[in-house]
Amino acid sequence: MMSTAVKIISDGVIKFDGGSMFGQVPKMAWENSVVTDRKNRMTLGLNCMLLQVCGRNVLVDTGVGSKEAENDKENLGLVPSRLLKGLKSYGLTPKDIHAVILTHLHFDHSGGCTRLDRAGNVMPTFPKARYYVQRSCWDEACNPNERCHATHRSDNFKPIDDRGQLEILDGDAEIFPGLNVIVTDGHAKGHQSVMFNHGGERVVFLGDIVPTPHHLNLTVISAFDSSPEDTLTQKRDLLNQAEREGWLLVFSHGHDTRAGYLERRGEIGYLKPVEL
Repeated sequence: MMSTAVKIISDGVIKFDGGSMFGQVPKMAWENSVVTDRKNRMTLGLNCMLLQVCGRNVLVDTGVGSKEAENDKENLGLVPSRLLKGLKSYGLTPKDIHAVILTHLHFDHSGGCTRLDRAGNVMPTFPKARYYVQRSCWDEACNPNERCHATHRSDNFKPIDDRGQLEILDGDAEIFPGLNVIVTDGHAKGHQSVMFNHGGERVVFLGDIVPTPHHLNLTVISAFDSSPEDTLTQKRDLLNQAEREGWLLVFSHGHDTRAGYLERRGEIGYLKPVEL
């Protein structure tokens, strides 16, 4: 069990179409293992990760946040944002966050980056933080094509740049000692996973390259991925290394299970869940 230096903080839940989440895998192959509602939506977690690194508080992803319109709440089954309450439970306020690492800029990962002030202006939620994003991710979010336009909402990230809090990365990088990002951009251009070496153990926040435990199955790749073949290659390599080296995996959209270790009994691989 990890210490308080690594914690999962939930921003709530979101509901996406089950078929879209399982991609080319037909419903008959997964319907008995996943609960869906009458609209065929499955419930996903909006998981963020809080790290304490070298005396700094680091947040990985920010969930949907609190700016969503009423129709989004209905269509996506959103509940009120829980991110700031989660931070408060650890004695932290938004001003206590030193860095925010964004796996990518889809609205369900970057919405909590900004908030509305009392006058209705969009402001960075974490006023003292640097926000870390890959350059190719930023470029795509600012100039989305027809396929990814709906998943990028500029008021989630443009105010960060306007306030001078944006840090652009070009490829794999060490953010702080023991805290690294690696580009895993099959899901979206510039998508990055986060690796944290803590007490001799490696904790990996996978982002949407492996969003739920169901996606540990190599054939399960969501219809939202921009380059499924790249996702497959990256996922295969990551999971092989994770099993071999005993990484603790954190799933950005895991609901019932949010983290665990890959283990093997004979020829059968399985996930050993862990609570963070």
